[in-house]
Parts: sequence; structure tokens; C-alpha cells
Amino acid sequence: MARRRSRSEANIWPGFVDGLSTLLLVLMFVLSIFVVAQFYLGDRLNTIKTELASKDDELARLIAQINSLNDQLGLAQSEKDALQAQILSLEDTINEKNAELAGLAGALAASQALVAASAEELEAEKALSDQQKSELATLNAQIAALRRQLASLQEALDAAEAKDIEQQAQIENLSTRLNAALARKVQELQEVRSRFFEALREALGDRADIKVVGDRFIFESDILFGSCSATLGEAGKLELNKLASALLDIQGDIPTEVNWVLRVDGHADPSPLGPSCAARFDSNLDLSAQRAISVVQYLDAQGVPGRRLLATGSGSTSPLVSGFSNTALAQNRRIEFKLTER
Repeated sequence: MARRRSRSEANIWPGFVDGLSTLLLVLMFVLSIFVVAQFYLGDRLNTIKTELASKDDELARLIAQINSLNDQLGLAQSEKDALQAQILSLEDTINEKNAELAGLAGALAASQALVAASAEELEAEKALSDQQKSELATLNAQIAALRRQLASLQEALDAAEAKDIEQQAQIENLSTRLNAALARKVQELQEVRSRFFEALREALGDRADIKVVGDRFIFESDILFGSCSATLGEAGKLELNKLASALLDIQGDIPTEVNWVLRVDGHADPSPLGPSCAARFDSNLDLSAQRAISVVQYLDAQGVPGRRLLATGSGSTSPLVSGFSNTALAQNRRIEFKLTER
């Protein structure tokens, strides 16, 4: 029995070694597959990250382009509104012509119905007497006349349709020319305004009480007028002389088709008028208007054409700055000059 047990143990050991070797080979194969998979997935992840970064850059570029287009659309909206009003007027003209065409078409249809009825009557008259045949001849003459009228109406309808087509082409051409002319006039007025402002800056120098805000040149009223007065002072006249000289220098360069005007807007601060001031002016609105009128009259006397000057008063309804400090009140008492198209 001891020999059989020893022989049995000796037979088991080689099988155990083979099983263990096979298990190690399987584990090494699985680990190899896992390493290869990890390498492939890492490379694919890097590729995906690169593509996502590229997409982010493209998205940022598209957002910037959309913002730029939105800005351009805002600038063109005001020009589009003006042109839309003119296009609506032209469309009214087209509607009137279409109504005329509808009337002619109705007349043509009535004439055709009359001709058809007359043809039926002619067939019925073939068996009538000589007297009736004479009447039939008269009717034939009337039918011929109606046919001539029908032909004339058809020609008129064709002519109206041709005229409508021609007017449509003229409207499209006019719209194109109008867009170009409007853009050209706006550009010309902007160039003239820039030259006018530059000339005024050189003439007036760097004064804190004279400034440019947008497309307006602003003088504080204290430069031109005394307290509660619409009469120009000598110092104010000197400053207006510079303005008039600059305007006269550039007016010859403004295209004749530009109907320009220098608008003079008077503004007052919100302080109530004192007793002595209230005796001369009804309100701050009256005071601001009288000051604007005085400036226009003086510029007219200096040679600026009166038809190119426009005076308005706004009182205290449009303050330049907020607050009731002496500095804020002085800035809101002002005369504004704006070179624009009438």
C-alpha cells in the first residue's frame, strides 16, 4: 500500500505543474490584451481632446462673426427705415395702376359677353324676313363696331400691362439709385461736419466750457449771455464770430443737393426764474428759446444765410448732466450747434 500511495502522488504532480503553467499563460495573455487596449484607448482619447479643442476655437470664431454682423445690422437699420417709407409710396402707385388694369379687364369681359350674345342672336335671325334681315345687317354693323371697340380695349390693356412692367423696372431702378444717393449724401454731410468741427476746434482752442458731444458743438450759456439775459455779450460775440467764420469757410464745399441747416438749440437749467427774471421771460423754455433766437440773428448778421439757420428752445427738459451743483447747473445752461440736413 505504501508503494501505491507513493506512485499516485508522483502521477499527480506533473498534472498540477501543467495546469499551473497553462494558468500563467492565460494570465499573461489577458494582461497583454489589457495593455494593448489601454494604449489604444489613450491614443483615441488624445485625438478626441484635440478635435474638441479645434471645435471650441471654431465656435469662438463664429460667435465673434455673429456679433460683428449684429453691429452692422444695427447701423443699417436706420437707413432701411427711411428707404422703406419711400418704397411704400411707390407700392401705392403700383396699386393704383393695378386698379386701372382691373377696370380695363372688366370692360373687356363685358364686351366679350356682348359679342357672344350678339353672335347667338345672329344665328336666330337667319330665318327672318327681309325687314328683319335689314335689321340684322344693322346689328352686324353694331357687332363690327363692338369688335373694333374690343380690339381697342385689348390694345389699351396690353399697353397698360407693358406700362406696368416698365414702371416696375423704374421702381427697382429708382430704389437702387435712392439707396446710393442716400449713402452718398450721408457720407458728404459727415465729411462736412467733421471739417466744420475741426475748424471750430482750431478757432476756439482748448476751452473747458466749450465741448463736443456726439455730433453737437456745445457752448455754456454763461460764455454768451449774462444772468437771466438773452442779449449777447461782447465776449460771446467774439466766440460766435469764430463759429461764423468757420461755417462760411466750409459752406462753399457743401454739395448743392445737400439741404443743410445749422440748428441752434437753447437749453436752461431747472432753477426757477427769479422775480426780476420772471418779469422778462415767461419760463425757462421762453428764456432758452430767446437765447437761441439771439444767436441765430447774430450769425445771420455775420453773413451766414438765414435760410440755413434754425432756432429751437428746450428749456430744462434735456439736461446734459444730472445734479444741482453749480458746475452741473452751468453745464445745463447751454447753446448747442448741430450741422444737419433739413
